[in-house]
Amino acid sequence: MRIERDMMRGAGPLAVLRLLSDGEKYGYQLVKVLEKNSDGFLEMGQSTLYPMLYNLKSKGLITSRIDNSAARPRRYYRLTEKGKGRLERETKQWLALSTAMKKLGVTA
Repeated sequence: MRIERDMMRGAGPLAVLRLLSDGEKYGYQLVKVLEKNSDGFLEMGQSTLYPMLYNLKSKGLITSRIDNSAARPRRYYRLTEKGKGRLERETKQWLALSTAMKKLGVTA
């Protein structure tokens, strides 16, 4: 099952922020970890991820650096303090929404 576009608009950035809270990652690595850790549910292509990363960066929620030590340069992304605050707030909102949906009988 693939997540609908409207739901991905909310879940995608939160998932990316959550993954970056564990430490910096490069784009393709994020794609693979999202797919693996969500059993394919949050699978997204690079054409979806990179605009999302640019948006998060423009909002000051993440920052990036380029590592030239590998055979091919990689851009690594990491959470900013502002991003950590956003992650905390949105996680609380997501948990509250999940609880409310369960009370309405929306369960697995």
